[in-house]
Amino acid sequence: MDTITPEQMKRIEANCEKLGISLLLLMENAGRSLADYLKTKFKDLKDKRIVVIAGTGNNGGDGFAAARHLARYRPEIAVVLLGSKEEIKTSESLTNWQILEKMTTSVRLMTVADLESLHAISNIILEADVLLDGIFGTGIKGEIREPHSSAIDLINKSRAFKVAIDIPSGLDPLDGTVHDKAVRAEATVTMHKAKSGLARRSEYTGDVVVVSIGIPPEAELELAHQ
Repeated sequence: MDTITPEQMKRIEANCEKLGISLLLLMENAGRSLADYLKTKFKDLKDKRIVVIAGTGNNGGDGFAAARHLARYRPEIAVVLLGSKEEIKTSESLTNWQILEKMTTSVRLMTVADLESLHAISNIILEADVLLDGIFGTGIKGEIREPHSSAIDLINKSRAFKVAIDIPSGLDPLDGTVHDKAVRAEATVTMHKAKSGLARRSEYTGDVVVVSIGIPPEAELELAHQ
């Protein structure tokens, strides 16, 4: 498996911006690739209960974009944001959340501020057909706090087909260490190249599927000379 570190991926993304390829475009491509994967996997997504569980970073933003692309196939889509709209960390993620706010007939949006509000919607997670894990991605560090910790427990308890966005939440993207707990996915759809922490952690990653998000070779030139 050809892998890169999270730090290398950050530099590649920075190089993309220098080339005129925005992070918003990369997020758009990631969302489309996630939707394409599920369409290929299940063929007919109509009326399937798909739940995106998202954090406030770009991993969640990928999930927002995926929800929009999935809507054309007419599933029942719910997006659960672990946090508030005001806590969304990047302009790219916020843009995609704001689009979903206008998709009032095809996407159901929920925000979870604490354990009480998570428990109130727990059946939506437990009864899903497909779960997209967009909680942390490469941003995990240290002990997992609530309600994120219990959200991971609910994901793992669910009988849904679980897809991790880029990396299972809770798995260290650099070395694959699980310090607390992590999502156990049936598949991990990872962007551009597999992150180094995915290697030999199939009990958490499931099948690792690498998808293109439009990063050209020029964005990696400096890495080739290291």
